Amino acid sequence: MPAFPLYTRLIGTGTRRGVASMMLGMAVFVANDSLVKLASSAMPTGQLISLRNFMATLLLLALVFATGQASQLRRAVNPAVMTRSCLDLIATLLFIVALFHMPIGNVTAINMSSPLMMTAVAALFLHLPVGWRRWTAVAVGFGGIMLIVQPRAEGFNAYALVALCSTVFVVARDLSTRRIGHDIPSLIVATTNSVFVTGGALVLSAFEGWVAIGWREYTLLACAGVFLIIGYLLIVDAFRHGDIATVGPFRYTGLIWALLAGYLIWGDMPNLLAWAGIVIVVASGLYVLHREHVRGRDEAAKTVPVE
Repeated sequence: MPAFPLYTRLIGTGTRRGVASMMLGMAVFVANDSLVKLASSAMPTGQLISLRNFMATLLLLALVFATGQASQLRRAVNPAVMTRSCLDLIATLLFIVALFHMPIGNVTAINMSSPLMMTAVAALFLHLPVGWRRWTAVAVGFGGIMLIVQPRAEGFNAYALVALCSTVFVVARDLSTRRIGHDIPSLIVATTNSVFVTGGALVLSAFEGWVAIGWREYTLLACAGVFLIIGYLLIVDAFRHGDIATVGPFRYTGLIWALLAGYLIWGDMPNLLAWAGIVIVVASGLYVLHREHVRGRDEAAKTVPVE
């Protein structure tokens, strides 16, 4: 996030920054989701997303002007930025449709397959080095996710394909982020994304209708909008630093944050299988970091001149 130099000084650059941004991004997205869940009983989904993203867009525009990047708004029509925003809009709408017709655990399980897909794309199409150890760590982490969400066989139906399509678009969106030039500020990317999602949600709300809501709901959505902005910026930043095969698996940490939020807000206590899954997810993430450190050390050793 070049507009916030303090973040760069604290976190650094390269893969470590990519991993840190992904983990922080997943945490604030869970905060956003929790606030949205608290407000969801009072209004239809289209209205909820429209209001949240409209507020987020206003705040993003205020940030753009406050940081002196107003002249960069013309970069919003950059093909790479527009492509990313279109992909995110499709992924969001498909996810919502699947969520309406499937248990949340099943949808989450499918959605959390994105790191596996991303690792496969990185290895097969981008020709990035992905060894068997990293493949194993990502697969084991996905196994941990299954233990956490414990999807029920009877909960899978034709909408599982819709959820899978949503996940494919999430992977495409994250991969497209790396095609956006570093000269285009993350704030501009996030603002464009928010505008697209707002537009898509308004179309959805036209079919659902709107209802009157109170100040509690407006406050919840305004706070959710703030977290959404931070999440947008962090996820864009995550895929601009480090290789995608290393950064992608740390999306798994989002489910751990979600379990914590479920316990603190709604009193949901994970069972023994879920705790085992949490341990596996954390261990696989630490192993990916360890392998990245070893690979970096080996590459550095190769560049040392031999006397």
